[in-house]
Amino acid sequence: MGVEPENTLRSFTAAQQAGLDVIELDLHLSKDGALVVMHDTDVDRTTDGTGPIAEKTLAELRALDAGRGERVPEFEEVLDAVRSPLQAEIKDVAAARALAEVMHRRDLAARVEVSSFHDEAVAEIARLVPGVRTALIGSRFGPDIVDRAVAAGAGTVCLNIRRVTLEVVEAARKADLRIIGWVVNTQDQLRLVRALELDGATTDYPEIKRTGRFTA
Repeated sequence: MGVEPENTLRSFTAAQQAGLDVIELDLHLSKDGALVVMHDTDVDRTTDGTGPIAEKTLAELRALDAGRGERVPEFEEVLDAVRSPLQAEIKDVAAARALAEVMHRRDLAARVEVSSFHDEAVAEIARLVPGVRTALIGSRFGPDIVDRAVAAGAGTVCLNIRRVTLEVVEAARKADLRIIGWVVNTQDQLRLVRALELDGATTDYPEIKRTGRFTA
């Protein structure tokens, strides 16, 4: 998030207070198998620690400062702290399996949409949690992103707004896929979302919900 430390309870609370429709977060597995909320594979950029998430226990991750005194949150902590619908991005098949266990235990299929850059992770969560809403994310992509999404069982494609084309949008519409643009942080990008009539946009600046404008 552009206004609070990313992937922290502080940022999720701010997004909820801004009235955003969905809060996006990123999930990794700790060394001891906990689902923790962080974007990168290592802790260097967003905390005062160093090293890969996969080599640290949950307790070690929780001891880090994630910005303004915030801790690295566990996924279930976020579930308890905010009421908003969530889009949870998973980084691999192992995280899909861990997330599926939580979703079954807490009956989250209606509240949590699951996204990933990895086709196999999308397909795995769809297999493990029947009826879950899923999204395939594309950064560098061509029209084949639509066929990949359909094959993985996704209902949505999340497309890098810097690379989205009318050809891909039309192909996604024909396949009955929802289309989300990311990351939409400038007014030009917002105008493109509206011109292409996308179904939504991911942003780092929650004030868009209130003002329809971005602050750099």
